[in-house]
Amino acid sequence: MKVSYYPGCSLEATARDYRESLEYVCRELGIELAEVADWSCCGASAAHSTDEFLSLALPARNLVLAAQAGLDLVVPCPLCFNRLKTAEQVLKTERPAGFPYDFQGRIKVWDLLDFLSQGETLARIRSRVTRPLTDLTVVCYYGCMSSRPPQVTEARQPENPQNMDRLVQALGARVQDWSYKTDCCGASHTVARPDIVHTLVQRLYERALEAGAEAIVVSCQMCQANLDLPQAKISKIFKKSYNLPVIYFTELIGAAWGAPGTSSWLARHLVDPRPCLLPKVAAA
Repeated sequence: MKVSYYPGCSLEATARDYRESLEYVCRELGIELAEVADWSCCGASAAHSTDEFLSLALPARNLVLAAQAGLDLVVPCPLCFNRLKTAEQVLKTERPAGFPYDFQGRIKVWDLLDFLSQGETLARIRSRVTRPLTDLTVVCYYGCMSSRPPQVTEARQPENPQNMDRLVQALGARVQDWSYKTDCCGASHTVARPDIVHTLVQRLYERALEAGAEAIVVSCQMCQANLDLPQAKISKIFKKSYNLPVIYFTELIGAAWGAPGTSSWLARHLVDPRPCLLPKVAAA
């Protein structure tokens, strides 16, 4: 299977572990990721809050480039996915007069998690598990950009998504139910208003621990950074000790498959997931 692939900016730098793990997973599944030629930034998150024209033109340019390849487009970053879907909806229904890009929606734009959790692909992921994560208890944190608003994302369960839950369960892990899976982490407010982000993220830590989780599983680079990087600082602010690993779902797939790169991916996290994950994998 061959699909177009829009990596987005952060996979080139801070989310290199996500990029390497998703590329491994897709390669092993026989999914060829054809990177969109000459792709550019989609504008998340600055453009859509400052300039309406750029908020549409930046993602629309990438949609047009992907459409030229004639392949469905897979997007690993939920922020990028949301911007691309927003531009798609506008161009299909109310294209502004004189707008330089025309996209007719002849290809499907997929969030990577949703793409990999479809029935046949999910079954193939399950069939390749050699080291089931039966001793690992997690919560799945989707964040708010891949599912909302549903009229843009076309999410079937925008308030209570289940696709990551099903995928992680297919790897053998115990997935705890919790009501904060789509709460906002504060996203790029971490720069301008870190106090807001610290409050939102501390609440997520508390609720994840209340649910009995040893780790939080994510599909979003911004969510991963906001939950992983400031734990020591948030612990100091709120006078509590937090040490919750925040793991990409593709890294979990790699761990359950015995991927040779798993340890190097996990080593890049600030809160090291290896003590809670790899010993359990080795014991399986």
